[in-house]
Amino acid sequence: MTNFPRELWRRLEMLHAVTYFAPEPRDAATALGIRGFWRSYFGYRAAPLGACSAGTVTAAFFGFAPSMVERAVPSIWDLAAPSALIQTRSTSAAAALRRLAGGQIDAILGDDWLLDVLDAASLSGSPGGRPLFAANRNLSRPDDPVAALWQLATNLREHRGDSHVNVWATRGHTALEAAVLFVADGGTTRDALQPNRGWTDDEWDDTTALLERRGLLTDGTITEHGVTVRAEIERVTDELAEQPFEGLDLDDRQRLLDTLEAPASAVGRSSTIPAVNPMGVQLIG
Repeated sequence: MTNFPRELWRRLEMLHAVTYFAPEPRDAATALGIRGFWRSYFGYRAAPLGACSAGTVTAAFFGFAPSMVERAVPSIWDLAAPSALIQTRSTSAAAALRRLAGGQIDAILGDDWLLDVLDAASLSGSPGGRPLFAANRNLSRPDDPVAALWQLATNLREHRGDSHVNVWATRGHTALEAAVLFVADGGTTRDALQPNRGWTDDEWDDTTALLERRGLLTDGTITEHGVTVRAEIERVTDELAEQPFEGLDLDDRQRLLDTLEAPASAVGRSSTIPAVNPMGVQLIG
């Protein structure tokens, strides 16, 4: 079988990421008084954590320079309460999914199987060390089935994201080290990642030099040792991300991938999410 947790992430990421890239959520944030892509991003994604500090967001999100987070948090909570952002992101993301993949979503929500499987996985996931997953899972499941699909996809993609952060951190790597290695290993481009995470050229270059001294890079190119380190981190991330689905047999795992393929492909074909993106997700479709 294919790498189930990796392929599932690609599909869930397509459904989740409309929250930041589709016009419906951006327009809805503007209606709340929140202007600018990154203010809405930090507000929408951090809202389940409550009116938290910039330090909390920096730790939980992991990939962002503290200075970038501080431009939005905590001032974002003066513009909109977390509860308002939670409700707004749910309804606007559902509206975006209906526009981009309404026919495909209607087809897969014809019975309760998909939502039941994702709900069971979300309930089975371990919240330990996973703040974004735990906070999202604690939210009430929306009555609207499309919003419920979006929320469950969000829960599980945050489970994987938290797991990924834990693996990097427990191996002693900083967020910027992870970013530099990700780019060097072909995960995305420096132009797509560095400015979208707020790191300066000096910070990026200093970290590159540090990784070269450790033998992970040579002249900015990833070494065999660097490839091995990244591959092991991805392997463990996949292993941890698979935990919520331990009770799902191989046939149902394949059915889940097949079921999510159509709406994820529709979102991918829409060009709503850039082909070269800071998440490093390869578009489906």
